[in-house]
Amino acid sequence: MNGDFMDKQAEELMKKCENMNDTSVMGSCEVLLKLMKDKNVVLEDDPNQTYLGMAENLTPKDVSKMLQLALKVRESGDIKDTELKNAASRIIRAIEMS
Repeated sequence: MNGDFMDKQAEELMKKCENMNDTSVMGSCEVLLKLMKDKNVVLEDDPNQTYLGMAENLTPKDVSKMLQLALKVRESGDIKDTELKNAASRIIRAIEMS
């Protein structure tokens, strides 16, 4: 996949997030955040983020942030954990299908 395709796809997904109120998406977001906390994952561009705090205070408005996070996790070469990558992919698929 080239960068332009990913940018276009990510842009379309971000638009879907604006009015998201899907409980399955929210549940997938919580799973990813809790996994990131349990596995002590730190993303370079957001080293001070507390993922458990995000999971506990997650609202439909946060879905676009979660999409960005899921895309970073899925595309990261530094993260090798398949469970984490699968959780990120589930969020992306849930948003695509909403």
